Amino acid sequence: MKLNLLCTAALALLAACVAPKKEKDFNAPLPEGSAALLRVIDTDQWPDVRSGWRQRAELLPAVEASLRWTSGRNAESFFPIEGITHAQAVASLERFRDLLVDSKSPAEFEQALKREFAAYKSAGWDGRGGGVLFTGYCTPILEGSLTQSPGFDHPLYALPEDLVKGAHGEILGQRTAAGVAPYPTRRAIEASGALRGHGLEVVWLRSAMDAYIAHVNGSAFVRLPNGELARFGYAGTNGREYTSLARQLVAAGELPEGGANLPALRAWARTHPAQVDEFLAINDRYVFFTPIDGNPRGSLNLEVTPEHTVATDKTLFPRGAVTFVDTHIRGATYTEGREYHQFFLDQDTGGAIRTAGRADLYLGIGGEAEALSGEMKAEGQLYYFFLDL
Repeated sequence: MKLNLLCTAALALLAACVAPKKEKDFNAPLPEGSAALLRVIDTDQWPDVRSGWRQRAELLPAVEASLRWTSGRNAESFFPIEGITHAQAVASLERFRDLLVDSKSPAEFEQALKREFAAYKSAGWDGRGGGVLFTGYCTPILEGSLTQSPGFDHPLYALPEDLVKGAHGEILGQRTAAGVAPYPTRRAIEASGALRGHGLEVVWLRSAMDAYIAHVNGSAFVRLPNGELARFGYAGTNGREYTSLARQLVAAGELPEGGANLPALRAWARTHPAQVDEFLAINDRYVFFTPIDGNPRGSLNLEVTPEHTVATDKTLFPRGAVTFVDTHIRGATYTEGREYHQFFLDQDTGGAIRTAGRADLYLGIGGEAEALSGEMKAEGQLYYFFLDL
């Protein structure tokens, strides 16, 4: 009996000494003063970078785009960041491009990269490199009309004249007679009808849910009644914080945890039409659009490249940089999931990302990309590569 009591006491003491496992919060901000990039000292701990050489034909245009932006004078004001200077950022992109072009094999590319570059891991959700949650975004193809007509009565709006931006495109608020004030929320905009009747409607869509999908992705291609494809890109927001519709529906018990993907959101909207507007209004953020030529552009004003553009928190990470995504991906095409290891360029800003523990992958245009991005939610690691000067 005494032995049993001693064992019980010892086990209780051991349990008290073992810290409970910390729940992963991928949206947690980095502790103040913490580094966003952690150097990977041992090259044996690098991800398998050989895929970059195999994908060089698709990757090179994205690298060249990053290089054009980073070489510009406007880019200098964003450096140094995380110890990376502007000159180092430019030189890293130039050398990475040269290695893609000049290497004769995946092994030669890998060896040169390990010899000349340093790899850094995102500090991730815990500030210690614990991992990143990857989600996806895309350019959906929706049905719409350039004029309001039966079946098309949900507009996307152009940037209003009273919205004030700062020198770097940041939203400062609404211009009023008393000065600049916070811009109204989505609920206030919709309730007041303040945008209506000013010629700001750029296109009319079939449903509030279609407009929501355009807002979340920040761009949309719209199939018009005559079969033509009208293209619309991001122009700005009202500067308010983003709230996820999926999270709100899960919290309200409308959708199960883990089952709130885009197809499920669409199905819920079809069966609960009376509740759609109320749930959408919870999201204070409102997005404005502009007609575009070509493909949508990210926050660096560069055309985003399917499966090679990543969006992150630009207050933490160097703009335009070479990154590597090490995760898995699933969706309409990859129903069983597949390993996903490839280079991306950090060319866009995640509208709802304020942390080192999140990143958004641009996955393309149209139905397949929409299905894939709608289900994309996977843990992994995000790496950055810079010349080891």
